[in-house]
Amino acid sequence: MCDRLYKSINTDTIPNNPYILLTPGPLSTTKAVRGAMLRDWCTWDRDYNDIVQAIRKELVNLGSKSDDYTAVLMQGSGTFSVESAIGTIMPRSSATTLLVLANGAYGERIATIAHYLNIPTRKQTSSEISTFDLEELENTLKNDPSIHAVAVVHCETTTGILNPIEAISTIVKRYNKLFIVDAMSSFGGIPIDMDALNIDVLISSSNKCIQGVPGFGFMIFKKELLLRCKNHARSLSLDAYDQWESMENGNGKWRFTSPTHVVHAFSEALIELSLEGGIAKRYARYQQNQHLLVAGMESLGFECVIDKKLQSPIITSFYSPTSTLYTFQTFYETLKKEGFVIYPGKVSIIDSFRIGTIGDVYPEDIQHLLKAIAKAVIW
Repeated sequence: MCDRLYKSINTDTIPNNPYILLTPGPLSTTKAVRGAMLRDWCTWDRDYNDIVQAIRKELVNLGSKSDDYTAVLMQGSGTFSVESAIGTIMPRSSATTLLVLANGAYGERIATIAHYLNIPTRKQTSSEISTFDLEELENTLKNDPSIHAVAVVHCETTTGILNPIEAISTIVKRYNKLFIVDAMSSFGGIPIDMDALNIDVLISSSNKCIQGVPGFGFMIFKKELLLRCKNHARSLSLDAYDQWESMENGNGKWRFTSPTHVVHAFSEALIELSLEGGIAKRYARYQQNQHLLVAGMESLGFECVIDKKLQSPIITSFYSPTSTLYTFQTFYETLKKEGFVIYPGKVSIIDSFRIGTIGDVYPEDIQHLLKAIAKAVIW
């Protein structure tokens, strides 16, 4: 993925966005990423399928230094890939259980997916503003031999909390369980060593930290695990094994119509990630954005919902002002007029709002945002 594919694109002709998306994805992208979508492609052409194969290889390289993993791309949003992975990994047996760790909406969604697929499921929950009791996890795994796999969301964007997948992995692997990591809002923006963490499958999406656009998700599987999953799937279109087999044997051919424009935008986004200096450099930028945001917001009287030790650099939740002059919708519209779009809160027990610090966003953008917020504070 080192050669720029779209040398002919004049980004001067690409219009500017009317505002910056300060969200966990879809997020603001570069003109080059948007420009990569300005022509049509044939899914049977070798040059297109070669790009698919290059994307698959590069995704594995971003997560692992070994040859133990393989990547599968899947049409749809990231949730489609979560459902695909869960439905493909779990055997069709009432004797095997999925343990879901949930401390937010996206952990709960994994449990809901398992319920729809009739997969026996246990759930360990935590408050949305804290992470998991690891002693409870250990006791559960020790006392329930039916558990086949453990699933957790790495960055739970309900709040912006970063769950401790290193500590969780140590316990999961002590009991020889499969480890499923929903890294939807962290992969590409936070370093994840799949080899060291012994992750069996990692799931993410085209429109998150790699800074592409919505249209497909992807799963990075241990090869030997995926080879054991033939005929496990509960869905034809979301069968990760069949999709992988098609891509392996057909030089990147998807089973069903692929999002060609999104694929090319993602290819460009991977090039830009490399040019930025890789995941470590992008992580540093996201951290700088987030630290600058929090310092500025605190100076304006806002308070973070999550303890800073648990906070990710992806998105930050703030308590809503208690003044009767404040409404989120008015605040939102005021900032939108200034060129910024923020997110409503998602914490069920706290009135809050969220501001993302990922995408094509830089410290100078955060400084401009803080000036806009200072102007918007009328309470």
